[in-house]
Amino acid sequence: MPINFNQSSVWNLKPISIEEVRDEVNGLLINGEQIILAFKTIRDQLIFTNKRIISVDVQGLTGRRKSFGTMPYSKIQYFSVQTPGFAEIIPDAELMIVFSNGFEAKFEFKGAVNIGLIGRMLSEYVL
Repeated sequence: MPINFNQSSVWNLKPISIEEVRDEVNGLLINGEQIILAFKTIRDQLIFTNKRIISVDVQGLTGRRKSFGTMPYSKIQYFSVQTPGFAEIIPDAELMIVFSNGFEAKFEFKGAVNIGLIGRMLSEYVL
């Protein structure tokens, strides 16, 4: 499922290093904006900066066409985090965000992801 802020969906995300973020994203960043965390699906990416969440939806067979979506933290109305269960074979955590425009995003993180860090980061920028 592509990542965009136009439809409710669940995205299975794996952490990536900041160096793996698509070069085109740097052109979207404003003065003082920094990438904090980055995740990916098979082709798409989700980037948390100190100002907003940016999605990169790679389209088409060649992947040359990309759609970039952005949602500033100031538009977050509510969020919740769910930690992995005890002794899960493949640990996963969840983040659910409700934006002021009514959009609900549910992110499913696979592997070793510090969901508490994401929750604290959102709290810092939202509250």
